[in-house]
Amino acid sequence: MRWIHAAGRGLLVLLVVLTGYVASGARADVGAGGGRGPLTLATAGDLTGYLGPLLQGWNRTHPGERVTLVELPDSADETRAQMVTDLRGGRGRFDVLNIDVDWTSEFAAAGWIRPLERARFPLDAFLPPVVGTATYDGHLYAVPYVTNAGLLLYRKDVLDREGLPPPRTWAELERDARTVAPKYGLGGYAGQFLPYEGLTVNAAEAVYSAGGTILGDEGARVTVDSAAAREGLGFLVRGVREGWIPEEALTYKEEESKQAFQDGRLLFLRNWPYAYAVASAPGSKVAGKIGVVPLPGPDGPGTSVLGGSNLAVSSHSRHPESAARLIAYLTSEPVQRQVLTRGALPPVRAALYEDPGLIRRFPYLPTLRESVLNAAPRPKSPRYDQVSLAVQAVVHDALTGHETPATAVRRLARELAALSRR
Repeated sequence: MRWIHAAGRGLLVLLVVLTGYVASGARADVGAGGGRGPLTLATAGDLTGYLGPLLQGWNRTHPGERVTLVELPDSADETRAQMVTDLRGGRGRFDVLNIDVDWTSEFAAAGWIRPLERARFPLDAFLPPVVGTATYDGHLYAVPYVTNAGLLLYRKDVLDREGLPPPRTWAELERDARTVAPKYGLGGYAGQFLPYEGLTVNAAEAVYSAGGTILGDEGARVTVDSAAAREGLGFLVRGVREGWIPEEALTYKEEESKQAFQDGRLLFLRNWPYAYAVASAPGSKVAGKIGVVPLPGPDGPGTSVLGGSNLAVSSHSRHPESAARLIAYLTSEPVQRQVLTRGALPPVRAALYEDPGLIRRFPYLPTLRESVLNAAPRPKSPRYDQVSLAVQAVVHDALTGHETPATAVRRLARELAALSRR
């Protein structure tokens, strides 16, 4: 027995020594390499194919920190599901995450992404509203990469023929969608009304434009039960009921709605700026026939939801220093310029919106800048995915006639209050 105890003590000492050796070796590797090494960048599907060439530029100059691009599904919901599965499982498959701006609070609250040093990134050079999408609880957890704001695309040729300016108010939009569109065999107005994240965006924009809100205090307070929310939702419900929002629009996501407009089937479309760029390109049936203005509201320009994506470092990344360096590269001025010119995606660098050469090539930039500066973020909440699902379900029931705007708003307030108590 004494021999067994002595052997046990010896084995324990050996294990302690070995553990200390391995730990010190690991610390030395991180210290010597600064957490540097190969990376994997996860993103939703790259619809324009611009990101691969940008990363090739990084790989040529950073051979020891080469980045591999992993494209997840085009759908934001599916992309989020795959990222969350990896993060919850602690697999560390991804180092850098290109996340939708509304996921930042949720991912930070769950401990899935690392806080970042503000001083490492030129936040003062960004459009001011976008920086708020990358923070949670007073700390920077991501860096803005692409911004976005909803715009109203319209058939300029049709309105010019009628002697009409583009609509600035809901009443003007409704009038033209109801009376002008049918004269030209067009649907009146569409957005993204399928029950998915896009419906949350469209509903929030309607509520915000009417002067309402959905949540306050980063999800701690429910504010949606208001006359403004009923007015905003009522605008959309009335459109479907009266037919100037085509019933088919209830099946639209971004691509389907863009294609309907590009094929010459709509007078007005709410979409992101990429839709304007694609619909204006050679080969489009409406190229040279379209214009773009800020989203209308009840009494003038409305409020867009702030879209876009942020770059975050996974808490499981083995090379966080390289990950931070890659983020700094992707948000640098030369690369942000390529994000616009190659990807047709709105950059976060403010100076690019005042570049005369870029404005000639992308004439919507001044309108987009105005929309971004007046935009509002989606409701911040550590349970954003559940908040969004509740909004989608309730608003869809209202659009399909199963709820009135008033009962839908009251129901949504109850469901969001229940989420906040969990």
